[in-house]
Amino acid sequence: MNLVVVESPAKAKTINKYLGPDYTVLASYGHVRDLPSKDGSVLPDDDFAMSWEIDAKASKRLSEIAEVAKRSDRVILATDPDREGEAISWHVLEILTKKKVLKDTHVERVTFNAITKSAVLEAMARPRQIDMELVEAYLARRALDYLVGFTLSPVLWRKLPGARSAGRVQSVALRIVVDRELEIEAFKAQEYWSVEADLAADSPPFTTRLVKHAGKRVQRLDITSEAMAAAARDAIKAGTFSIASVEKKPVKRAPAPPFMTSTLQQEASRKLGFTAQRTMQAAQKLYEGVDDQGGLITYMRTDGLSVSPEGITQAREVIGERFGPAYVPDQPRYYKTKAKNAQEAHEAIRPTNMARAPETLRLEGDLQKLYELIWKRTIASQMESARLDRTTVEIEEPTGQTGLRATGQVVAFDGFIAVYEEGRDDRPKDGGDDEDDATRLPALKEGAVARVEAIRTDQHFTEPPPRFSEATLVKKLEELGIGRPSTYASILTTLRDRGYVRMDKNRFIPEDTGRLVTAFLEQFFGQWVEYDFTADLESRLDEVSAGNLDWKVLLRDFWGHLKPATDEVTGQQGVIDKLDEAIGPFLFPPKPDGSDARLCPVCGTGRLHLKASFKMKSTFIGCSNYPECRYTRGFGSGANAEETGSDRDLGVDPVTGQPVSLKIGRFGPYVETAAPGEEKPRRSSLPKGWSPASLTLEQALRLLALPREVGIHPEDGKPITAGLGRYGPFVLHAGTYANVADIDEVFDIGLNRAVVLLAEKRAGKFAGRGAATAPLKDLGAHPETGEPIHVMAGRFGPYVKSGKINATLPKGTTPEDLTLEDALPLLAARAAAAPAKGKKVPAKKAAPKKATAKKPAAKKD
Repeated sequence: MNLVVVESPAKAKTINKYLGPDYTVLASYGHVRDLPSKDGSVLPDDDFAMSWEIDAKASKRLSEIAEVAKRSDRVILATDPDREGEAISWHVLEILTKKKVLKDTHVERVTFNAITKSAVLEAMARPRQIDMELVEAYLARRALDYLVGFTLSPVLWRKLPGARSAGRVQSVALRIVVDRELEIEAFKAQEYWSVEADLAADSPPFTTRLVKHAGKRVQRLDITSEAMAAAARDAIKAGTFSIASVEKKPVKRAPAPPFMTSTLQQEASRKLGFTAQRTMQAAQKLYEGVDDQGGLITYMRTDGLSVSPEGITQAREVIGERFGPAYVPDQPRYYKTKAKNAQEAHEAIRPTNMARAPETLRLEGDLQKLYELIWKRTIASQMESARLDRTTVEIEEPTGQTGLRATGQVVAFDGFIAVYEEGRDDRPKDGGDDEDDATRLPALKEGAVARVEAIRTDQHFTEPPPRFSEATLVKKLEELGIGRPSTYASILTTLRDRGYVRMDKNRFIPEDTGRLVTAFLEQFFGQWVEYDFTADLESRLDEVSAGNLDWKVLLRDFWGHLKPATDEVTGQQGVIDKLDEAIGPFLFPPKPDGSDARLCPVCGTGRLHLKASFKMKSTFIGCSNYPECRYTRGFGSGANAEETGSDRDLGVDPVTGQPVSLKIGRFGPYVETAAPGEEKPRRSSLPKGWSPASLTLEQALRLLALPREVGIHPEDGKPITAGLGRYGPFVLHAGTYANVADIDEVFDIGLNRAVVLLAEKRAGKFAGRGAATAPLKDLGAHPETGEPIHVMAGRFGPYVKSGKINATLPKGTTPEDLTLEDALPLLAARAAAAPAKGKKVPAKKAAPKKATAKKPAAKKD
């Protein structure tokens, strides 16, 4: 008997079919143990001893693996072929050893880059031992992340209210986002003008641009005013032009290499709009396989660009069959990674069978899109180069004082472009060679007279560097050598989950808390958020992987610097004051009139400073004259502060005769007025998008009138009200809230519209109570029980149901993309967590009874 341990049940099912009845393949379901999230899990004073805790869900599965291992002659650890996979195998082996089930059992490690029969059988024929150098690199990385998180984070909590956490790589990635925002804020737009002319030279009209004026070469930013543009326009109008030269130059464009992890995440972001996490989830499923044919792609966590000889041969055959011999280059293309210290150097991400074209598969949404992207990129990477004819035409007038140029290109042979062209980030918006190159020019002859048909002068302004998208941030991390292929998705997800950044039009924008945390770390832990320091640490971890550095030497050196620094900051006083000084230019930018940017707008004598409230776990701007002056505003840039304004009277309510005021509280602006006959004033926060600076009395009165009665529901005679709540405008009836799309609608919404919104909400949220609810998706029958498995919409989110077992879908899972293979472990875990049938649950209630019985006895003593 041979036991094979893999990570996922889908992988186990496929491999079991390949190996036959002499093998039992069981899944660990990923990592089986980790460092507990508490102090003491890594002990620097005990030579970095690490205390591991078995995951509660993994305990039953490990017991099953141990039982089978007892009866097995050989245990084969076949987890993924990277550092994390090596670590999982090591953890499983450690646990089985402690359970003493491996007395005479032979233990081996195998890896395969693709889940195909040939790859699995070949791996089984070449077993090895666990690579302890890779394991030690994992241990070092895990210890470093723990030490940073559990050393820096408590300092953040004590010194910076509202901060969530710090991380070894996460904090550096956050700094990249914040630094880009600072660049954008510091950017000064520069005016420039472009001058274009439409000419005809015994030909259809073509567009040219000014490249010489008054005898001097003109660069893109040289014409800085309308007057200069007008002078250039007049010179063109007055000139007599002819074609000075026509230069045609053949150009070759080579295809992009096949995907590695980072480029797959970048391209899926550009072309498909996927987040890095979504990309990796889909890639994992493609790797594990979704049908009886096994895995569809090779291993997806890699920084290698090589393709196996068999893969290259297959690709060239497919190209020849589908596109013809002209598209197959004379020699195969070989690629090498440019990534510094590439250590997970497996094969590039490619289809396991190149002949399996996307149109022959019927995959679920994300999987189909991602497979097609990988297939096209891989096929294109082995195709002939595209050949272009690039033409440059110079047009001058006899004096040589004014010159124009036209450029364009024609695709002579499309080559790889017939299949795939790599996406690009942040194309220039204001013209340039990129746009000109796409232009096809008419046939032109040297010496021909060129007639001016139209002249255009356009004003432009230089633009700041763009904010990072997921694609460009991953690219930046890769360029800096920060993080590794397996970590990019989790880094970006953590930034969002911590609330340090928000996404706007798929771009990262740092939140105020994120900026404050970055400022704190730069001020007090500058070394640990330096790009070079983090990249160097990654390089040293790679040295551990290569066996060139002892992992505990690395940890001692790191801890020897981190611990004294944290002790020093912990003992410091006035941290907020130092931050106030460090980020003052951001909080209080200079005013156009030169007045004091820190002057309190309410009392006129106090100065504004950064302040902290540990009770409210928040950071805000307050006046130095507190408590006499209670002016506060939220933490944010000076521009936002101007927009926020200060407390002011808006006027008098014509109905009550009471004053109506705008006030700026710690949690944002709100309006307030006294309510006749009530002790407390009536208040209403300003809805999102309303500017405090431009708020009018009429708007304030409309807010204060909420909630208002819309009318009586025709079915039960109960009232429907409209109001503004924590999650925006709503209508309410009999305990059911329905969102209203726009704040302005909540003031005017009528009875009919409210009834429709409430009916739609009830249909979506509570439909089928007491009756059968239509499933979102039917996954088929359970392989063990035969019960149907459905994906359902529930009150608290989507869940998967089979018989009497309901299992909630993990956060971020799209119900439409769930497969039977995904659902089975969820149902199994839920069934394991539920009380066993026939078990007397009241036994738990017996303990309190004994405790209460002891109390009288204690009193008698």
